[in-house]
Amino acid sequence: MDTRVLNYFLTVAQEGNVTKAAQKLHITQPTLSRQISELEDSLNVTLFDRTNRHLELTQAGKFFQKRAHAILDLVAQTELDLQNQENELTGTIHLGSVESSASIWLMNIVKKMQELYPQVVFDIDTANGDDLKEKLDQGLLDLALLLEPIEAKKYNYIRLPIKDTWGIIAARDSYLAKKETITTNDLYQIPLTLSKRSLVRNELAQSLQLNPNRLNITSTHNLASNPLQLVKNHTSFQLGIEGVLKLHNDPDLVFLPLVPKTTTGHIVAWRKNAYLSAVTKSFLQLITDTLNTSSK
Repeated sequence: MDTRVLNYFLTVAQEGNVTKAAQKLHITQPTLSRQISELEDSLNVTLFDRTNRHLELTQAGKFFQKRAHAILDLVAQTELDLQNQENELTGTIHLGSVESSASIWLMNIVKKMQELYPQVVFDIDTANGDDLKEKLDQGLLDLALLLEPIEAKKYNYIRLPIKDTWGIIAARDSYLAKKETITTNDLYQIPLTLSKRSLVRNELAQSLQLNPNRLNITSTHNLASNPLQLVKNHTSFQLGIEGVLKLHNDPDLVFLPLVPKTTTGHIVAWRKNAYLSAVTKSFLQLITDTLNTSSK
């Protein structure tokens, strides 16, 4: 697929008008119109709704817009990595991370890497595991720190010796804050905000023999940061891992572990058979060396 045509398509999508897009691209309007039509013919889809003066993307067009951005980003990064192969270790590592105790550890490894190689840049994407795995699969991330469980058959990974405990994050002045632990029955009695990642929720329900239908779920989230405000204003309690509170270090919140105690592990994962740049391989080696040193 011609990257030049992808750029043409993205410019038309941004401008919503072929004439304006042609002016921006410094080509003629008929040439641009023909390129877009040929692109639609080759894909056998309609990318733009042409019923109005302002072009609107169809559903297929919106999907293709997302993929076109990903393709162009990947091409640009590949060219940069190739240029850096023969030079001093430089480049960008696209690193994804969940919010957890292990993310604190991982950022310390990032610090070590940049002390060793000041020219290395990290592009850090914070999200939940499902979003990070999607970006790994699309080649938009080189590595991702993920909570277990994951579908490990698609990924190579390094397991970290860092566990996070599951429990409730509550406002320090809430009535629950007086308790030392939280039982399954307690969970049925309170409004909850929790991760929308189904694999983790199912694993947690199985470990606790929890009936999800009895939970009063008032909100779900992909990241825990904003819902912590719902905890602070007494709208809900957050069912999550202790690492979230360690990461945000909010004195107005407390963590109450579940009983029976339930923990989850962490891995640093990358796609099997994926191309890894020299700088990414060096970062993985630093992770491995750090783990080996700490285990001695």
